[in-house]
Amino acid sequence: MRYAAAILMLLISTPSLLAQEASGADMPALDSGNTAWILTSSILVLLMSIPGIALFYGGLVRQKNVLSVIMQTLFIVGVVSILWIAFGYSWAFDTSFAESGNPLACVIGGFDKAFLHGITLDTLTAGNIPELVFVMFQCMFAIITPALILGAFAERIKFSGYIVFITLWVILAYFPMAHWVWGGGFLQQMGAIDFAGGTVVHINAGISALIMAIMLGKRMDYKVGHPITPHNVTFVFMGTSFLWLGWFGFNAGSGLAADGLAANAFLVTHVATAMAAITWMVIDWLCNKKPTTIGACTGAVAGLVAITPAAGTVDLLGAFCIGIITPIVCFFMVAAVKPKFKYDDALDAFGVHGIGGIIGSILTGVFATRFISGEDGVQGALYGDWHQLWVQIVATVVSIVFSAVITFILFKIVDSTIGLRVDKRVEEEGLDIYEHGESAYNH
Repeated sequence: MRYAAAILMLLISTPSLLAQEASGADMPALDSGNTAWILTSSILVLLMSIPGIALFYGGLVRQKNVLSVIMQTLFIVGVVSILWIAFGYSWAFDTSFAESGNPLACVIGGFDKAFLHGITLDTLTAGNIPELVFVMFQCMFAIITPALILGAFAERIKFSGYIVFITLWVILAYFPMAHWVWGGGFLQQMGAIDFAGGTVVHINAGISALIMAIMLGKRMDYKVGHPITPHNVTFVFMGTSFLWLGWFGFNAGSGLAADGLAANAFLVTHVATAMAAITWMVIDWLCNKKPTTIGACTGAVAGLVAITPAAGTVDLLGAFCIGIITPIVCFFMVAAVKPKFKYDDALDAFGVHGIGGIIGSILTGVFATRFISGEDGVQGALYGDWHQLWVQIVATVVSIVFSAVITFILFKIVDSTIGLRVDKRVEEEGLDIYEHGESAYNH
């Protein structure tokens, strides 16, 4: 009797157990490997801003202005993080406006995920990682982008005006662009490839940097052909090292998985960067008779910038070619075009990030290969698909125009209300003392 009862209970419970197993099978399970990698990548990308950009740009300016650069970078990390959680993530990656047919979907995603509403510990996204991890990963991209701009107007911008300008720029320039390219916007639907930020990050920031440098005007003691000597080349090298290291999270993390695509992104990022650093060093040696540390560091950054949009679709051939072509063009822009037109892009934010982003975005349409993107993936003009090249050119032009227009408008508004240029005396004696009341080096 006892055995009969046990068998009866087993027969009764079996259907419900099978139903639970079937239900569980339909639910995606968290991938701990992917999650661990994207957590690590997020940390690496943050290293690019603090301490990477802070040291790189801080070393390039004069001693009297190094703290102003550090403060500008630190402010960005703070304010952008708050804006991103409050509504930036929702604007960029929410899909509620598109689903409801709201015409604003062409600009922003929606408000349903403001303050991360509806995202729980168990909410998963692409790669079967927690959406909270994806939020933080993308937050680091939002931080690094405006930090790149400050190199163009270093040593002459008022901190109060800078605060208002950079806050508005992140809201009106970065958030919409991130939505267009990564959040289901029209550039993504058009088929534009931007694996890790060629348009969203580098063109966006680089073009804005150029507009700011031109409109703010040259530093008082800026003379064409007589570059202002960096105060600490060791800082520049250290900043470059953090950028190079952090960029592996930037690029290899953008596939949101610890897989072969991440491995290829890691590989091509390193190869293109190494090639660019050596190429710039050789050009520097040939043109200026000396291979400089600043030159090699600048070349490395140019390579990192250009490989960024292509890291998910190009192989070693693309990496080598991008690593050779980019520093040649960027060197020409810095050494010839900038002196010719006499704009004071103080730390070459446009010459390296803007131009490097443009080159990388376009060359992605040349060197993309299905050997990396897969049988149904994209391929570039080198492999017979000229359409993809034209898509890349259109996306690049849209990014340039959008960034330029937004930056021009914001400059006019902030400059006419708060003011952006420091007084002559402040510029002469240094922003550190007058703007922040402290000195980097107390002897």
